[in-house]
Amino acid sequence: MGQRYFGEPIRRTEDIRLTTGQGHYLDDIGAGQPVLEAAFLRSPHANARIRSIDIADALDVEGVRAIYLYEDLTGPVAEPLPVLIPHPALTAPRTPYALAKDRVHHVGQAVAMVVAENRYLAEDAAQRIVVDYEVLPAVATLDMARAAERHAHDDVPDNISAHLLQTVGDLDAGFAKATHTLEFDLHVERSASTPLEGKGVYAKWDADDSSLRVYSSTQASTSVRAAIAAKLEIPLLKVEVIAPDVGGGFGVKIAHPWPEEIMVPFAAIRLGQPVKWAEDRREHFISSSHERGQDHHVRVGFDDEGVITALDVLFYHDNGAFTPYGIINPIITSTQLLGPYKPGAYRVDFYSMYTNTVQVTPYRGAGRPQGVFVMERTMDKIAQALGKDRAEVRAANFIQPDEFPYDQGLIFQDGRPLIYDSGNYPHQLTILKDMIGWDDMAARRADAASRGKLLGVGMACYVEGTGVGPYEGAHVHIQTDGTVDVATGLTSQGQGHQTMLAQITADELGVPFEKVRVVTGDTRRFGYAVGTFASRTAVMSGSAVALAARAARAKALRVAANALECDEGDLEIVDGVVQMKGAPDTKIDLGTVAVLSNPLRYAFDKAAQAATQFQGVDDFDKPPVAEDDEPGLEGKDYYSPPRSTFASGMHAAIVEIDPETFDIHIDKYFVVHDCGRLVNPMIVAGQVHGGVAQGIGGALYEKMEYDDDGQLQNASFMDFLMPYVTEIPQKELGELELGHQETPSPLNPIGVKGAGEAGVIPVSALIASAIEDAVGFPIDSMPISPNGLYRLHERFAAGELPRVEHYAASPPAAKRARRGAATRTKKSADTPS
Repeated sequence: MGQRYFGEPIRRTEDIRLTTGQGHYLDDIGAGQPVLEAAFLRSPHANARIRSIDIADALDVEGVRAIYLYEDLTGPVAEPLPVLIPHPALTAPRTPYALAKDRVHHVGQAVAMVVAENRYLAEDAAQRIVVDYEVLPAVATLDMARAAERHAHDDVPDNISAHLLQTVGDLDAGFAKATHTLEFDLHVERSASTPLEGKGVYAKWDADDSSLRVYSSTQASTSVRAAIAAKLEIPLLKVEVIAPDVGGGFGVKIAHPWPEEIMVPFAAIRLGQPVKWAEDRREHFISSSHERGQDHHVRVGFDDEGVITALDVLFYHDNGAFTPYGIINPIITSTQLLGPYKPGAYRVDFYSMYTNTVQVTPYRGAGRPQGVFVMERTMDKIAQALGKDRAEVRAANFIQPDEFPYDQGLIFQDGRPLIYDSGNYPHQLTILKDMIGWDDMAARRADAASRGKLLGVGMACYVEGTGVGPYEGAHVHIQTDGTVDVATGLTSQGQGHQTMLAQITADELGVPFEKVRVVTGDTRRFGYAVGTFASRTAVMSGSAVALAARAARAKALRVAANALECDEGDLEIVDGVVQMKGAPDTKIDLGTVAVLSNPLRYAFDKAAQAATQFQGVDDFDKPPVAEDDEPGLEGKDYYSPPRSTFASGMHAAIVEIDPETFDIHIDKYFVVHDCGRLVNPMIVAGQVHGGVAQGIGGALYEKMEYDDDGQLQNASFMDFLMPYVTEIPQKELGELELGHQETPSPLNPIGVKGAGEAGVIPVSALIASAIEDAVGFPIDSMPISPNGLYRLHERFAAGELPRVEHYAASPPAAKRARRGAATRTKKSADTPS
């Protein structure tokens, strides 16, 4: 493969259209055409039995075309929605019905669907539906779930959906070997991805040929297609699902499927007219997925150098009311918690708990931010206990470059061994320390103090499993004008997939980048795929596109060799021209090769005939393609990885805190990232920067606030805080610096690793470390607000919290020795392990 485009910061080709108002989103579909619109009546209670539903008054609203309740559903559509990823540890899986059957389990669960001539009428009618509920006590928090005095589901009395224990090494021996132990609790609150565009579905039924076309604002159009076909009992080939432009996803639009993705097509078939539903903001808050909420208890043993000899983690994961995605989130937390480190022994024990809140499924980072928060806070606490530099303690625990591939001894989310394929963590740390000036913070601290500010510095490291299977595929088709059409089943939500995949195609084929057109998320163009999530597009679709392009290239060389009467090994493709190596005047245009591979096109197309004659090919006295080749110049292939590939990174930040208002300001932010070979550094930088912004939101602002009755208290952008651009460090202002390290993956044909979630993963851990460094007391729960920080300060002033001292670099040896003597907890015969 050539290197003309791979690795170049080519500007994204899709941006002009999207930034000039020419995007085509779900709610644009059917605009100006006759289309019915749907609204859903949603439960106002977190836990309740449905005694009866009266729709008589709603039916009187003029313009209402239909009202559907659970009793109107038959066959597979009346069954619970599927568990998308089952797991043996998921002993009590629960998923919702498309419409609530006889019980609601969270505020916002769909109870009835109204279809009317427009959304306004549908909403009016929905408000007239009278539901008689028997309200039950809600399980609103993890504490309530553990107490099990209330039950989110009557048939799960302990509220436990799953329990999984994984152990590596001899934990007892590890603690016996330790010269120090620490034990503490950590907490991460619930949040959500809240893309600017909510979910939406448009469905159109063609009664003439019994086919269904569905548009969905989704991250997995092929999964939606499969679900609709199965639930509505339609042959798969009669269902088309297309993802138009999608205004953000971040995990919430992964196909479960959503109830609305079943009910809108259901109504379109029943009514024989197109039906559309577009989610409003409150609906998104109370009925779309949340993430993050976990409670952790950590016990760690370590030696005098800070090397971990034993790590024991027990945590509780809030999976909300349902488990459509199985236990992917806590599995990822439990395995990715280890990061770039190799503890002597590790035991992780988790319980996934039901609460009467919105279901929890992967959100950008998908369990990793919680795991990294636990591990990086642990590293900071070890350093503080020993009086050591935080970077020094991390370095003492790193997996070394010559130890790859490194087997952590666990089973990852894909069901395969947790084996890191490549990396160089010590070098990453060196780069990061140089970028931030880790060893010389005294001047910065003094300057902040002179301005009445508290300055803190923090760092956090992580490893991210990317490119999970099982497969992705691609189709590459060279047209007779020399352009190249590429199709892959993965969807795009603004990540730059069209540009990145075009770069791979152009280099593999040897054609100009401008000649490549990429289509994603359209089952008419590519029918089998998995979806866009888990930082998998570059690895999975990128590899599939490379393989498909190689197949198309091989065929092009075969056909051209036949036309030029030479050996195909003597040919190369340069700028869309097949030419003789060393004799470029002997050549044939790639578009002409496409003509030669398609004799029917040649017969009917005068322009094609003229093109071949111009190339000196004026007859078909030989077959245009070999006997065992198919007509057409195209390639199709699938890529299935042996296991996940592991990206990594390290972030650092300098924060300033006002000791009067406790306002938290991020002064500088630094990132070193390793996603293998970089296809497009500009796109990777954008992904990382966007992830950092989302991570800062999760660290300092965003929190789903439920009361004890399971009512979400901040279900609007007026109350759910998000950072403005003024709160996010900007690269252009020198507030954000990004560095790359490339350790190619040996697991795929292009050596790449994923980058989509990298920016968000370590941010909470990093910000907690920096704030703690500034204020001098523990930060063990995130997110943290100025109010929350003030309350902690009050507790610290009252003597309820211990003092914490961090060092950006190692303190003088004498001071370190004195501090170590004061904090060391050496084992003795009467000290339990």
